[in-house]
Amino acid sequence: MSVFRLNHAVLYVRDVAASVAFYRDVFGFDYIANGDGIPGAAFLRAPGSTNDHDLGLFQLGSQAGASAAGRSTVGLYHLAWEVDTLGDLEDLAGKLAAAGALVGASDHGTTKSLYGRDPDGLEFEVVWLIPADQLTEADRNRAATIRPLDLAAEITRFGRDARGGFGVSRAAVAAR
Repeated sequence: MSVFRLNHAVLYVRDVAASVAFYRDVFGFDYIANGDGIPGAAFLRAPGSTNDHDLGLFQLGSQAGASAAGRSTVGLYHLAWEVDTLGDLEDLAGKLAAAGALVGASDHGTTKSLYGRDPDGLEFEVVWLIPADQLTEADRNRAATIRPLDLAAEITRFGRDARGGFGVSRAAVAAR
């Protein structure tokens, strides 16, 4: 038996209402049934997800300090969520920028990524994966380097509605 995917993440936050608003407004997450039933906590599901919940949030209060993970303590660097299409990635880039939360965009050769920070400064990645049957040797060779993402060029290459991840994170036999 082996682990085959991440089911959910749980974050400690200063203000659960502010975090819910961010993940709702930017990503479209919404409460699960009774997801706001525990005071100071929230349980959210991503659009289209079949998980019980994808994100749990627990409020610590305004006195909570910033995470020092990666600077002076060990800890989680970021979570990465996969999007279906390059259009989804482009739309999220706009929403993240409008929220003042977009902190980077990278081309990892085989994946195209946005980086952002939530209201507590916790970093996340949003990624689109080139389908396995469209990966070139050049894409694979660029996977060892990180370059700035030219999202417009990727949309020109693959199309805004190109569904990603087939043969990588999705079964290759899935309908396109």
